[in-house]
Amino acid sequence: MTRILLLLPLLAGLTGCGFPPLALAGDPLDALQGRVIRTGKQVSPSVVHIQAAVKQNNRRNLATGSGFLMDAKGIVITNEHVVDQAEKVTVIVPGRDGRYAAEVVGTDKQTDLAVLRIKPREGEEPFLAVKLGDSDKLQVGQWVIAIGNPYGLEGTVSLGILSAKGRDLRNPQLLNDFLQTDAMIDRGSSGGPLINLHGEVIGVNSRGQGRGIGFTIPINTAKRVAGDLLGAGRIARAYLGITIQPLDRDLASYWQLDDVHGLVVNGVAEGSPAESAGLQSGDIVTSFDGTAMQAEKDEDLGEFQRKVARSPVGKEVEVDYVRDGEAATLHVTLGIQPKVVPDREETDFGFNVQEVTDALYRTHRLTDRDGVLVSFVERGSEAAEAKMKGGDLIVGIEDVPVDDIDGFREAMATLDGSRPFLVRARRGPNIRFLLIVPRDSEPRAKNGTPAPSEG
Repeated sequence: MTRILLLLPLLAGLTGCGFPPLALAGDPLDALQGRVIRTGKQVSPSVVHIQAAVKQNNRRNLATGSGFLMDAKGIVITNEHVVDQAEKVTVIVPGRDGRYAAEVVGTDKQTDLAVLRIKPREGEEPFLAVKLGDSDKLQVGQWVIAIGNPYGLEGTVSLGILSAKGRDLRNPQLLNDFLQTDAMIDRGSSGGPLINLHGEVIGVNSRGQGRGIGFTIPINTAKRVAGDLLGAGRIARAYLGITIQPLDRDLASYWQLDDVHGLVVNGVAEGSPAESAGLQSGDIVTSFDGTAMQAEKDEDLGEFQRKVARSPVGKEVEVDYVRDGEAATLHVTLGIQPKVVPDREETDFGFNVQEVTDALYRTHRLTDRDGVLVSFVERGSEAAEAKMKGGDLIVGIEDVPVDDIDGFREAMATLDGSRPFLVRARRGPNIRFLLIVPRDSEPRAKNGTPAPSEG
């Protein structure tokens, strides 16, 4: 009942927005109920059910999720994780027969967003599109509605409030800036809309975390990403080239910097704009492009990461920092962010590889960027029998050097799939020689003759 009483002023102001005025003289519960019913009916025809045939590590699965029609021509917004590595995507539109084949226009792993395109069939009316709101105007505590297909239950409507803004999920792959809501977001709801009581989409539902805790991508972020993917076909984000950690009060006190607030540079990428400008590990960044930076815990780091990512590529920015207790300023020309999502390749011999991105280079503590990284080895496969392991860096196939994913593909294409072949892989400081023996073949010497037996 407390929520209903708090809603009264809001309901009083909801006039002139496409709904008939509400008489508040009666039961407030009836007023809220009527608003939710009408808003749900307005938006539900634009909320679609997505099915994706996904192949991952030699296994095929059917992933399901939600999405919504951004325009009447068939542009659909959903989550990247719904269609990640999908071989085929289909969309069910409420009120229309059958399924629509969907084209994946583009995806963005860092915001967990994807843009799909479906086309009306000949003679069909245009699709019903949603109305997009402005997530910058959201207030914590306002009423919201989530619509989606949790567990395959199409058209599910859930009422809640906006619980918080700017949540950081501590996922290094994401540009964390989530809305939190207690409107239910369950498996299958991913990609569906979060709407206000005006029927405007103010977020793209992404994931749930226990009962009453759901996380949503702000719609203004989705607008920017969709615009880039539909326009340029890619996301071009600015890049500084540092890794960071919070400057907590204990660390500041140890360094006798009690009056300093900022974030600590704990790594500078080789060849990055930051290295070229002179930033060093141990520097404390206090301001970026005129905005003061403060991070005393890990979840505070997201503001800086988003600030850099949203800056124009090629812009020269001022970075204020403290080094050895002395304040200074330097100018950095921002570059373009290196590839985040690695290109992958599957083989017929029980192993998959991926290209070496900056993130993988750091995560696996590699000493060389040339080669491709083994990402999966199937148990009992030819690769497993050769003692190949995940994390091996393949640098050669037979006598052909492998510098990158294209070189790997070219080298594999020259092989006779029925004969053994030698893989050279770096494991730690050593090179391992791994003989891959295809099924129904016998090891042969390099000249093609049967290998001599021992004894």
